[in-house]
Amino acid sequence: MAGHEHLQYGSEDPLYRQIYERFRRAIANGTYAPGARVPSVRNLASELQISRGTVELAYDLLIGEGYLVARGQAGTIVSPSLAPQQVRDSLQRADTARPVARPYDAAMESSPPPFQLGLPALDLFPHKLWATLVTRQARVQSRLFAYPNPAGYQPLREAISAYLHISRGLDCSPEQVFVLPGYRGVIGLLSHTLLRPLDELWLEDPCFPPSRYLFAEMGARIVPVPVDKDGISVAKGRELAPHARFALVTPAHQSPLGVPLSLARRLELIAWAQQNNAFIIEDDYDSEFRYDGRSLPALASLVTTGNVLYVGTFSKALSPALRLAYLVVPKPLVARFNEACARLHDGCPMLIQGVTADFINEGYFARHLKKMRAAYSQRREMVIESMRATFGGRMQYEDLPCGLNLLASLDDAEDDRLLAQRAKSRNLAVEPLSGRYIEAPPKKGLLLGFANVKSQEKALALARELKAAIEAQ
Repeated sequence: MAGHEHLQYGSEDPLYRQIYERFRRAIANGTYAPGARVPSVRNLASELQISRGTVELAYDLLIGEGYLVARGQAGTIVSPSLAPQQVRDSLQRADTARPVARPYDAAMESSPPPFQLGLPALDLFPHKLWATLVTRQARVQSRLFAYPNPAGYQPLREAISAYLHISRGLDCSPEQVFVLPGYRGVIGLLSHTLLRPLDELWLEDPCFPPSRYLFAEMGARIVPVPVDKDGISVAKGRELAPHARFALVTPAHQSPLGVPLSLARRLELIAWAQQNNAFIIEDDYDSEFRYDGRSLPALASLVTTGNVLYVGTFSKALSPALRLAYLVVPKPLVARFNEACARLHDGCPMLIQGVTADFINEGYFARHLKKMRAAYSQRREMVIESMRATFGGRMQYEDLPCGLNLLASLDDAEDDRLLAQRAKSRNLAVEPLSGRYIEAPPKKGLLLGFANVKSQEKALALARELKAAIEAQ
């Protein structure tokens, strides 16, 4: 069959994935029109000289994502509802959203660079207590060495359910909680379970970059929606894509601007979702770390209609090395997510889940968060004070006492990408704010993580080093 003769054996992409991608592009360029019949599994396997199972796997994926429709003995056809231009738009958005992958830097395992974003305070992790809990679990819980439940270890699901009820006001049962291997695991399960090809998804602009490319690669049509001082603009979202199927938001602490979603906007967003039978994906990013009182309630605690999917992780609260995240789904979707979870992944390591459950249930987690909040509040102030003393009025600092990073705003005339590049040449992990924007006019600024700045002396030394780096020609 034309267009499928030259599969790349030995490629990083398996053969079934290559077939899948070629069909998508053939639909996009009009080689296969909506309603057109595609070759049978037997015929295509014979033509390509590969196993029928490989072709079946590719077809199953295309059918599952809505590109093809199986009609039994009548054969398989391209979905009549798919327009080639829509598929082209989806492919283009996925290609432009995908970043260039950078090799993992093994040096970060022992010494992450100063100002690294996304890291908790490594010196404050309770190593001795954690080791004690690991030893106890390994000694008395032989079941933790068996195959795990793909949906999560039941005691941990119960612990997360109870924790969210107290801390975030969520009324969820343990069965609604799915424990997954990190944020990417959450997005993967969510997309495979609910996302249809070319579904529109509101995404905050600026945003957390992995959210953009992960959903785009899953086939979503990303709709960037601008953010202002009250959070995502629901009115603008209605204007751009009134019938979008998803809205992904970070309401507790918008990533990267740091603003919380106001109560009025929360209610407005919920009303839109209910009117359009849409889903809100609530990434409750950094909700644990607010330093001036209690944060607004979680979006998921404000609805009873099943429109909100709640996402959380232990990456900031404990450690990213645990690779533990969780997704809370509405009750009507539990069976659907259980089926998808069993089909898509093997679960998270049971021993780590068991230790984390004990850490929560025995009160250590609550005490740990209290200790971390106090330390982060102090470290944040040390970095701000040192930056002001070093840079004077060149940078302005957003007065948003939450999260683990600082946003230093710059004048529009400054090139924050160039400054960040100079900083990285000195091993300072500063990120430019403008790089987080998709379509909205970008603001200029530098993002700096402060969680691992342990003293005033270190904060001042780093500020001076940053100044020397960005002023170098």
